[in-house]
Amino acid sequence: MAQLICRDLTLGYDGRPLVQGLNFQVNAGDFLCIIGENGSGKSTLMRTLLRLQAPVSGAIEWGDGLHPDEIGYLPQQTPIQRDFPASVWEIILSGCQSRCGLRPFYTKEEKALALENAEKMDITPLLRRCYRELSGGQQQRVLLARALCATRKLLLLDEPVSGLDMKVTAEMYQLIRRLHRGGTTVIMISHDVAAVRYADHILHMGDTVFFGTRDAYLKSDAGKLLTGGEGGAAL
Repeated sequence: MAQLICRDLTLGYDGRPLVQGLNFQVNAGDFLCIIGENGSGKSTLMRTLLRLQAPVSGAIEWGDGLHPDEIGYLPQQTPIQRDFPASVWEIILSGCQSRCGLRPFYTKEEKALALENAEKMDITPLLRRCYRELSGGQQQRVLLARALCATRKLLLLDEPVSGLDMKVTAEMYQLIRRLHRGGTTVIMISHDVAAVRYADHILHMGDTVFFGTRDAYLKSDAGKLLTGGEGGAAL
């Protein structure tokens, strides 16, 4: 069942188009990796899906009972955000805010959900630690646990391994893969070529726009350019 359909989507700022005629569909349980050159509109698409800005034209349709405010989001971090002076527990629990409405407190069920997601990310020993004291990999686990508190259906991940070393990058990809195999739909923006191997669908944005399965992408001109003409052998 389709959770997200984008029809003839044009993205841009102040009415000026950056990307035109974007068409793709994400079904429940898919893993979509969005790749492309800098300035190709990947982050603009993410902001549009999050309703932080409106599309210039076209339509975004939500299905499978999914509402736009039920999306888990892991953003790129700025240096200021990495230095945020809150506890790990406070940050994870804040992912439940969309469930609270006007209620100024968290329920027992919401606290249990936050603890469950901390356990999924193997960070329960860090709950009382200050977020700013953690390593980059630990911070990403905290933010992923927070995103899971917002939804069990769909995760939007914006460069989740940016700035991480090789070992921590591999660990993060394994966590994301485990969530996907558990039934969570994943949409991930990445500059990392290796990210393609974890996805089942690819949206390539740039001078050439491609949407389709990973295997079809690796056989396409855009995919061969990405892999140095190896058609996926490099992955």
